[in-house]
Amino acid sequence: MSELIKELQWRGMIHDIMPGTEEQLDKEQTTGYVGFDPTADSLHIGNLVPVMLLVHLQKAGHKPIVLVGGATGMVGDPSGKSSERPMLSEDLLNHNLESQKKQLRKFLDFDCGENSAQIVNNYDWFKNFSFLDFIREVGKHITVNYMMAKDSVKNRLESGMSFTEFTYQLVQGYDFLHLNQNYDCKLQMGGSDQWGNIVTGTELIRRKIQGEAFAMTAPLIRKADGSKFGKSEGGNVWLDPKKTSPYKFYQFWLNTSDEDASNFIRVFTLIPKEKIEALEAEHNEAPNLRILQKALAEDITVRVHSEEDLKTAIKASDILFGKSTTEDLESLDEDTLLSVFEGVPQVQISKADLDQAENSIDLLSVVTQEVIFKSKGEARRMLQDGGVSINKEKIEDMNAKPDIRLLQDKYFLVQKGKKNYYLISITE
Repeated sequence: MSELIKELQWRGMIHDIMPGTEEQLDKEQTTGYVGFDPTADSLHIGNLVPVMLLVHLQKAGHKPIVLVGGATGMVGDPSGKSSERPMLSEDLLNHNLESQKKQLRKFLDFDCGENSAQIVNNYDWFKNFSFLDFIREVGKHITVNYMMAKDSVKNRLESGMSFTEFTYQLVQGYDFLHLNQNYDCKLQMGGSDQWGNIVTGTELIRRKIQGEAFAMTAPLIRKADGSKFGKSEGGNVWLDPKKTSPYKFYQFWLNTSDEDASNFIRVFTLIPKEKIEALEAEHNEAPNLRILQKALAEDITVRVHSEEDLKTAIKASDILFGKSTTEDLESLDEDTLLSVFEGVPQVQISKADLDQAENSIDLLSVVTQEVIFKSKGEARRMLQDGGVSINKEKIEDMNAKPDIRLLQDKYFLVQKGKKNYYLISITE
């Protein structure tokens, strides 16, 4: 068995594989590609599965091509969709393309000699391809019966499907033909929902130029409980730090179940088999320490974001569990601060109100609109017990006028007991 196939099988990353693919990978350096349509200006963690296929392909000495779908993005892939996607403008597609390219460059080596990764855009070969030329040169080689048999078409027959979407598999099939003829690309990979589109490409290569091409797909990732992978309470988990902060990204992986962590660490990291098995054994000895989840979260946060972002995410996580200092809190940038305390009660007060607070009792009850304490008496009782802090510093003298160093010049954090947090924002 090919070393690459053996590695991917152990990691649970092969769903379908065309006969002869292993032999091709063993025989010679092979060029393989994965396509990404620019439906958003960021990839999400579901896209990382086919990205990791390319990473493993390159690691095994083969050449990866990333195809960004400037043309196919204008059509919309019906695979796995219950309704047609909205059409995006050309400007928006181009913006999304450039954003995705930057993210993809983090995972692959584009300067390593003969198996350097390459990015291509299918708009480059479709922009001057007329409709009549396309249906003569491509359409005549694939029958309607063949296209109708695909799951992506059959699953939509009742709800309806536009001719635009119906032709998507032909457009993607031509991509493979073009890459085969111009880049000597013999392998296409993707998620298992892409199998129908991919084999249309291999069939087109066989029928039109009597060429040889191969296909391989990875399973679509689902959580152990059957729920959809890649979503948090706020929606998709994106690679763009503006859409999903590194803190939230880190927390997503940290909060996975033991069973999911064991699966995800194989699929989404390059940690070798022996190390993963050692981590699993260590984790099983003390599951409460979440050793597996931490290894997963740390590895993938560094690769998607950076070492510095990981340190900030860990520091931010520690703040919620009381293992931090005022300095740790002050070191957080505004986005991370707001991410960490997104779910806690927030109060907005004016700078004048803050300045007029006579003491901490007044500040934490009346001035903060009785959200933290319902009355001065309640505030006094808890302050006497020493269970309240501002910006991680315990309030020692509740009758003194509070002297608060604002975080990011506009916030301060109140902690009541061990787990109750309140974020106060200051307006002019």
